[in-house]
Amino acid sequence: MKRVPCYNARGFSYVEVLVTIVLIAVCLVPIMEAMPTALLGVRIEEQLAADHAALRSKLEEVLAQPFTDLDAAATTAGSPTSPTSYSDAAPHTTADGRQITRLVYLWPHDGDNADGDGDPLTGIDAGILWVKVTIDASARSFETLTIW
Repeated sequence: MKRVPCYNARGFSYVEVLVTIVLIAVCLVPIMEAMPTALLGVRIEEQLAADHAALRSKLEEVLAQPFTDLDAAATTAGSPTSPTSYSDAAPHTTADGRQITRLVYLWPHDGDNADGDGDPLTGIDAGILWVKVTIDASARSFETLTIW
């Protein structure tokens, strides 16, 4: 029996190594370009989560007050666009270290639309208050109703 030489390739050839390096280099460019966007997204999400927690805690703090006190604060404010005394007197520090001011708006709510104008903040139904907590100079807010 005659032995035929076998050329079993062990390891990688020079061409295979070069092709691999080129493929890695081509794939790394979009990955590296995506990193700043991903990191910005993380930072924005952290801000949104901190704002959400700050708004929720302020809303819960306000809703824990007696209705008569809230009604008196709404009357003192004089309009649905005037912040009440429940707003932050000093800036609040969020979980991510930013300083924000939370504004609280209270106003009687027109639940039955008896005046027919379709505006829930005109006309008054006794025992229903509109409550809005917002971050000053921001579009982020929570709104709810509370009853007597």
